[in-house]
Amino acid sequence: MELRAERATLRLAETFTISRSSEDEAEVVQVEVTHEGTTGYGEAAPIARYSESAESALEWLEDVQLGHDPFALEEVEERLPHGDRAARAAVDAALHDLQGKLTGLPVHRLLGVRPVGPPTSWTIWLGDPDDMARRTEKIASRGFKRLKLKLGGFDGLDVERVKAVRGVTDLPLMCDANEAWSLDEALEIIPQLDVEYVEQPLKAGDEAGPTLKERSPVSIYVDEDCHTLADVAECADRAHGINIKLAKSGGIREAVRMVHAARALGLGVMLGCMVESGLGIAAGAQIASLMDHVDLDGNLLLADDPWPGVQFVDGVQRPSDGPGLGVQRSGVART
Repeated sequence: MELRAERATLRLAETFTISRSSEDEAEVVQVEVTHEGTTGYGEAAPIARYSESAESALEWLEDVQLGHDPFALEEVEERLPHGDRAARAAVDAALHDLQGKLTGLPVHRLLGVRPVGPPTSWTIWLGDPDDMARRTEKIASRGFKRLKLKLGGFDGLDVERVKAVRGVTDLPLMCDANEAWSLDEALEIIPQLDVEYVEQPLKAGDEAGPTLKERSPVSIYVDEDCHTLADVAECADRAHGINIKLAKSGGIREAVRMVHAARALGLGVMLGCMVESGLGIAAGAQIASLMDHVDLDGNLLLADDPWPGVQFVDGVQRPSDGPGLGVQRSGVART
């Protein structure tokens, strides 16, 4: 198998803001794996929070040796170098895409899972309360069934942000503080929020995590605390659920392992994403049916998606029935 990789820039429709950063565009790395004239594609969405970048992904990919058999995923995985989970996820996605094209089947059928998962939430990024309410009103007609609010403004207005949004919508709400609160702040803020669950209120590894889980009236999900299968058991002490992202886990195979481990420990599971094109989102959509909650709106945040194929229908990000991941680069025929 031959591997190629190139950097791509995704332009957002609007500036996206969370507690620690804002961005107008995202750099990703797109991977091609070719076997006997057929090519599978995958996308790496590096996470700066974990010291990953397009540069580090490309450097990691230079050391990848895939071998000759696109179906020998265990052997390929054993040969991959350590580090860079986003680049690993791109290779994993490209191999699954390649397998699907070689067999004529969508990835979800190769995995034996249902094609359709829960509705995706739409992210209302961080702003002042009135701004977040106005942006909520703007998307009211787009068909979303759930909303995820980015909190953590470090200004004492997080409760007001949720109240402002609740004042203009009846949709189910969840929120993500992106590690912005202390234990005392979380215990003061969370009881005032009309939300289904709170994502990553404390810094990753905060010793107060188990205390917050015990005392919170609302379910706690962790994101920055949970990367791979090795993290799941410890997360059961500090959370009611975990946020699985392919860019953190290293791909579909590890994500599925994490789902089963979480279920065994009584944890809820959600599927998250980064800012990604349809190529990255398509890989997540293949396993969305395994999740309790889905936050898979990365491609919907873009000014233009260069990899169409994922269908947004009745609030759900539905994977294509086409072979592999079922997406193709705009203007380029699928191989």
